[in-house]
Amino acid sequence: MQIFKFGGASIKTPDALDNIQKIVMNQNDLVIVVSAIDKTTNKLESLVDSYVNDDNNTYNIFNQIKDFHLSFAKIALGKNYSNIQNPILTIFDSLKKIIINKSPYTYDKLYDEIVSHGELLSSLILSEFLSTKGIINQLIDIRFHIITDSNNRDAKILWDKSKDNIKNVFLKNQIYVTQGFIGRDQYGVNTTLGREGSDYTASALAYILNAKSVTIWKNVPGIMNADPAWCSFAEKIDYLSFREAIELAFYGAKIIHPKTIKPLENKEIPLYVKPFLNPDKKGTEIKKLDYKLKLMPIYILKENQILLSVSPRDFSFIVEENISKLFGLFSKYKMKVNITQNSAISFSASLDGNNRNFDKLIEDLNVEYFVKYNTDLELITIRYYNDDSIRKMTMHRHVLVSQKSRTTARFVLS
Repeated sequence: MQIFKFGGASIKTPDALDNIQKIVMNQNDLVIVVSAIDKTTNKLESLVDSYVNDDNNTYNIFNQIKDFHLSFAKIALGKNYSNIQNPILTIFDSLKKIIINKSPYTYDKLYDEIVSHGELLSSLILSEFLSTKGIINQLIDIRFHIITDSNNRDAKILWDKSKDNIKNVFLKNQIYVTQGFIGRDQYGVNTTLGREGSDYTASALAYILNAKSVTIWKNVPGIMNADPAWCSFAEKIDYLSFREAIELAFYGAKIIHPKTIKPLENKEIPLYVKPFLNPDKKGTEIKKLDYKLKLMPIYILKENQILLSVSPRDFSFIVEENISKLFGLFSKYKMKVNITQNSAISFSASLDGNNRNFDKLIEDLNVEYFVKYNTDLELITIRYYNDDSIRKMTMHRHVLVSQKSRTTARFVLS
């Protein structure tokens, strides 16, 4: 059995579904994991924010999402649209009920309830499209089979509770279509596995089903040493070890979800990242390697960073007790900490700037600390750096934080 994962960019237009059909048409033992169509997750996030803020735009956003998917499905399926008209409208009825009623949920629970609809829609459309092309497949609602904890927006899979569910439903020598990114907790409440979590779904299924391989289909040639969107000199990397892939994911490489690699490494299941538009091209292979690769400098950019600096109001030293207290607050408000640095009486951290709890964090910190912060910064990580690569990234930039280890250099820049 193989696992193919198709991201939102590879399903962004009705015409793109033809490419998926060509890629899977000769398979007979396959699980297809699909993300929400194109920017649907972003639109659903806007719907969550509009609902929470009660800004009178909620129904406009809802109707935009609905109109887009109905139009997409009608163009993609033609006369066969009638086969899924009722199921697709049922999904939108479910979504509408959430925004009509005043929800008692926390923001994170509400997020998972609303945003999970994106994958339900894309998988329904793709499954029917493949059927119309003669590719017999079974649509599986993964929420009944991947059981997670209740940590909304970053749920962890409960392996023991999910294993038998998955083994009993995904049988050999068949083709299945299912959703990435979503699951349910033990109480039947929808959860999500973290942004870009469809990769994690694919690797979890591969681990439990002892798959031959996982292939992530992207709109790039493979894993690059930099994002081509901001680096004109980006080159494809042919091979990576599991360990190196974990490092790159940890530092923020967008090509792979951070949780994806470990389940595959545990069973030595190779992961391929291949170009969606050129499926015969080699792409990048991630596997167990018994030798050390000699890699070119690899550049990772994280935008929208906040550099937070605090010092105790009583001028005490920054020691273990203070650091523990600070990280307790970061955990409480689900702040993603990317880099830290401290002196005798100050502590600094680069945080992701898209967290709606940031103001609450500052309010708590102000009780015991003097607080300063800068916004709209960039964090650049260079693996296997050299002088030229550092110069290339920092030239004509203001460096606020600089850190180097044997293999990795990191800079917070304005």
